[in-house]
Amino acid sequence: MSSTRSAISALALAAFGFGATFVVIKEALLEVSPMSFVGWRFLLGALVLAVLAPPRTASTWRDGILTGVLLFAGYALQTEGLAQTSASNSGLITGLYVVFTPAVAAAVNRVSIRPVVLGGSLVAFGGLALLTLGDGFSLATGDLLTVGCAIAFAGHIVALSRVAHRHRVIPLTAVQLLVTAILALAWAVAFGSLEFPVGAPLLAVVLTGLVVSAGAFLVQVWAQTVIGPNRTALVLALEPVFAAATAAIVLGERLTTRGWVGAVLILAAIVSVLTSVDSDDDPLPAAESVSPAH
Repeated sequence: MSSTRSAISALALAAFGFGATFVVIKEALLEVSPMSFVGWRFLLGALVLAVLAPPRTASTWRDGILTGVLLFAGYALQTEGLAQTSASNSGLITGLYVVFTPAVAAAVNRVSIRPVVLGGSLVAFGGLALLTLGDGFSLATGDLLTVGCAIAFAGHIVALSRVAHRHRVIPLTAVQLLVTAILALAWAVAFGSLEFPVGAPLLAVVLTGLVVSAGAFLVQVWAQTVIGPNRTALVLALEPVFAAATAAIVLGERLTTRGWVGAVLILAAIVSVLTSVDSDDDPLPAAESVSPAH
């Protein structure tokens, strides 16, 4: 098997890990508070990566703290939202970060948004409306929080695009995971919701902390060096598909006909935005290679 095929296959497996764990987290949140789960999960991932490649420079800590705050915002909103919405909705809405990222980058860099990105955003929002709005045209709190998560992840990717090239990948990521863990645990302490997971939630922490936050992320980084950022992101767009499929199989979640139309529109928007950017003019190559936005 060629290195390209190996990278695509491994990345598809990582996307499955990212998507399938929405179900694992959803079940764990029935027994442990969202911020406790985020804190312990990322603390474990941070410790593993720090052992592999300890962050040693002040600049790594500085940039890691900056991007780590954005990463915390994304995961805090995602996990709080997942506690109040379905795993399939959470996975699909989180995938909107792919659509939001070019828009955020354009705003930060003060350039115009490409027509295909604008069109993709409109299609995605249409899909989001079909997927999440009830008969009374009200957006559920969990879905709204998850939209915020997608925006935060987009901001995280854009921030990384400015600093990632200065650092080794693993130490920078270790700092980000540690910052996320500290902020989440501090939040849990402040609001009296700190819990140590036991039983199934503890297994979920180990699974998501080791296999996903550390393991699948490293697969993503390796695959990036083989197939480039655009194809990497395109394969990772399978994540919401796996999230919805796993939720249907494991939790028995079912989308309505309108929901399926919305899901298809969201996925179409993601693919259209990703495939519209040539590798030569990709504005975020470094960010896509190191962003664990899952």
